[in-house]
Amino acid sequence: MHPDTDPKLAWPHAPLHRLGAHGIYFITAGTYLKEHHFRGPERLSVLHRGLLKLSSSFGWRLEAWAVFSNHYHFVAESPSTAENLPEMLGSLHEKTAKWVNKLDRRPGRKVWHNYRETVLTYERSYFARLNYTHQNAVKHGVVSKASDYPWSSAAWFERHTSKPLVESIYRFKTQQIQVPDDYEVAPDW
Repeated sequence: MHPDTDPKLAWPHAPLHRLGAHGIYFITAGTYLKEHHFRGPERLSVLHRGLLKLSSSFGWRLEAWAVFSNHYHFVAESPSTAENLPEMLGSLHEKTAKWVNKLDRRPGRKVWHNYRETVLTYERSYFARLNYTHQNAVKHGVVSKASDYPWSSAAWFERHTSKPLVESIYRFKTQQIQVPDDYEVAPDW
């Protein structure tokens, strides 16, 4: 019997978060109804700066990130466990939602929807998600060269990593990884 027709079966309407272990995580978060609340340079910069600042203050070491008008991705190493991830993202989402709602004069509007995390346990999966995240602005068609997008880690990665390693990471195929990324981003950044 299908869970929607059997009231005795619980059916999760949000992803289950298993955060007890230390590790490298791939995170995707999106806005409610995929609305473009962070369209434009000022809003993107605030969300970008908030992600970088809060991840550091919560002990997460970012390795790749990409921030857009209605979603973001990042790859990061957790502190001793990943149990503070909900608190970190909750803080980021609360602060940025209040800020953008104040700008739009829409107090109390729901801005963020949910997030998904994947612990990366295989080297190939890890490298593929690094590449996916660095190249996400290209995937979404907002730039033709990843390092030209100012709200991602691609330019930073290319400046601070050896050329052979950059080329190696950028060769990893991303077609087989399953990333829920059906967002259409705002082209006017």
